[in-house]
Amino acid sequence: MNGPTIVWFRSDLRLDDNPALVAAAARGRVVPVFIWAPDEEKPWEPGAASRWWLHQSLEKLAAALAKAGTPLVIRSGASLATLRALAKESGATGVVWNRRYEPAVIARDTKIKKDLAADGLAVESFNGSLLFEPMHVATKEGRPYQVFTPFWRSLLAKDEPAVPVAAPRRLEGVERSPKSQSIESLGLLPEIAWDGTMVKTWTPGEAGGAKRLERFLDKALAGYSTDRDRPDHEGTSSLSPHLHFGEISPRRVWHAVREAVGGRPAAKITGGGAEAYLRELGWREFANHLLFHFPHTTDAPLRADYAKFPWAKDPVGLRAWQKGRTGFPIVDAGMRQLWATGWMHNRVRMIVASFLVKDLRVSWLDGARWFWDTLVDADLAANTLGWQWAAGCGADAAPYFRIFNPTSQGEKFDPDGAYAGKWAGLGPGYPEPIVDHAEARKLALAALQTVTRGR
Repeated sequence: MNGPTIVWFRSDLRLDDNPALVAAAARGRVVPVFIWAPDEEKPWEPGAASRWWLHQSLEKLAAALAKAGTPLVIRSGASLATLRALAKESGATGVVWNRRYEPAVIARDTKIKKDLAADGLAVESFNGSLLFEPMHVATKEGRPYQVFTPFWRSLLAKDEPAVPVAAPRRLEGVERSPKSQSIESLGLLPEIAWDGTMVKTWTPGEAGGAKRLERFLDKALAGYSTDRDRPDHEGTSSLSPHLHFGEISPRRVWHAVREAVGGRPAAKITGGGAEAYLRELGWREFANHLLFHFPHTTDAPLRADYAKFPWAKDPVGLRAWQKGRTGFPIVDAGMRQLWATGWMHNRVRMIVASFLVKDLRVSWLDGARWFWDTLVDADLAANTLGWQWAAGCGADAAPYFRIFNPTSQGEKFDPDGAYAGKWAGLGPGYPEPIVDHAEARKLALAALQTVTRGR
């Protein structure tokens, strides 16, 4: 008889369509484990908003596992040492997990797999977070893609992603489960309560993700292709944090969207909200593809010539941007929505990013760091892609000379001012613009010349 199998939960906090859990359950007894080891992910360890979400999600996961028949073991400390200790305590003969693609995590997991195998444990990892893994998508020449459109075409040419697998109805635990820390002992929640609006906005956990998907399919999918650009509308899925923490699988979302429009193959779905949304899932895949193949881009531009861009040192401007006090309503609304809810509408993310790197000429890394700490969906692949896109220094990036006018962007995408009125704090005391956009645009283009000159 096989000994128990440790299931190492990470960014896959669900029972549904969880390949590692399914494999472990098929072998017999399981020991579900979550290890809190943020130092192993430096310099991009989880930020404050992510930690808040993680606390709630772990509570929901623990309850779901207990209902299925086995407790979740919580530990903190070095992952390798903790897994070794748990294997000894439980008599486990195998360890399984679902893969992650951040550079620091890949390096860690590679070593852990090798060392645990050397201990005599059966170690296996699975794809639980992507439709197609980065190592399985390449150009005809065998190179990674750097432009989205051909990447997307290559995905559509593949067979449909695997059909998601339902959660095991019952899990067999071990007779004496290893001791567990409390979730509270991880210290994930803020000491000073700044999360009131986040509590009202979100329902972290697997059930919350499923409800978000159901609501999106019923109420917003049909109009997604146009409403997704309107922050004053409820036109997006808001599934990004649930996908990031693995509370719902991309395969579950992909096939649910297809079924909502008759179950046609994705390549045959043209026009409308379904095609637009599947394409957004494609962008999520593309972000992970880039991070996997170009791991240095978390901290350096993909386009090396942008390393010499003359970014401004403007702590006053940066602080005004962070606090939503720039004097541009659409920018300030986005930044205040972010601070209050841990989330920002994607169109507004592009606008506020353009303002920081072009109107203020503050480095994209400063913006990426702020988003990393304040977003509940802070995903290293998506965050890196988004900020390098805005700065014009990444793959498939908007050219730096494409500079959003924050005023006209607000007029176009928030025409009645409903979004700005809700979040920007307009009225007496609202600040004057901290920059003249026309003059800032000239300075940004002049700075660009120092990069492009001599090419």
